[in-house]
Amino acid sequence: MILDDVFEPSGLATREQLLSVLSRKTLAAHLEAGALERVWHGVYAQRPPDLDMRLAGLDLMTGKRIVACMHTAATIYGFATEADPRIHILDPGVRMRPNSGLMVHQRLGAPLRRVGSRLVTAPAWTSVETARALRRPRALATLDAALRSGACTRGEIEAAIREQKGRRGIVNVRELVVHADERAESAMESETRLVFIDGGLPKPELQYEIIDRCGKLWRVDFAWPWAGVVAEYDSMEWHANPTAWKRDRVKYTRLGECGWTVVPVVVDDVRRHPTDLVSRVQRHLDAARLAG
Repeated sequence: MILDDVFEPSGLATREQLLSVLSRKTLAAHLEAGALERVWHGVYAQRPPDLDMRLAGLDLMTGKRIVACMHTAATIYGFATEADPRIHILDPGVRMRPNSGLMVHQRLGAPLRRVGSRLVTAPAWTSVETARALRRPRALATLDAALRSGACTRGEIEAAIREQKGRRGIVNVRELVVHADERAESAMESETRLVFIDGGLPKPELQYEIIDRCGKLWRVDFAWPWAGVVAEYDSMEWHANPTAWKRDRVKYTRLGECGWTVVPVVVDDVRRHPTDLVSRVQRHLDAARLAG
């Protein structure tokens, strides 16, 4: 039997399966050389495991069909906002020791949905449960992303909030859901919007479209059309990408030619100087009111 024959269709094999065709010394040599990857204790793959393989590896290790939850479920649904490398699962009912790559959660009664061959906590439930564990700006980002993904509706999220009544962090989520908006295109846009909300600014239009004098259509993150003011979040990637930087320089110039005032926003404005950011926008809005 050749080594490839040992691996299941999922691309995984147990230590016992590998030792049926390899000596312990050869197995150790394959691991050291990178020819095999350790996925979990006693479970190996021939290539770096993706999320599906890591979950299938837990199936193989426990003999149970693992249920994904929290950040892992959000990733499966396409609305994860956090950089969390750990696998989050519901307690499968067998002894499992959490480690740096695995979190096991007790969530009796969590509603489930099948995604492909995998059971996952339901999307609305997942969005609320994930948001409960985050600070307010990131919680709003999670709710925005859940709506944008189309995996669940606002009504379903509100129902999940009621179902999780009394749990830690639920008050923040209940207060934030009224501000959730599927038009937010990034987590930092959500954080920026919360700064505006907390600062008492008038509600902006999101992803507002403006046609410049050359007939080109531009879309801006935040706009107060009645004041001719827009705010644009500029990410770190924006600063590192010369093509994007040049495009936005043209964009801001064109918008200025049309009478729009552009307020550029960077991460430090949002996280370190939110009061100053609100004041900058407010000054432009007040000037528009006086001029009008």
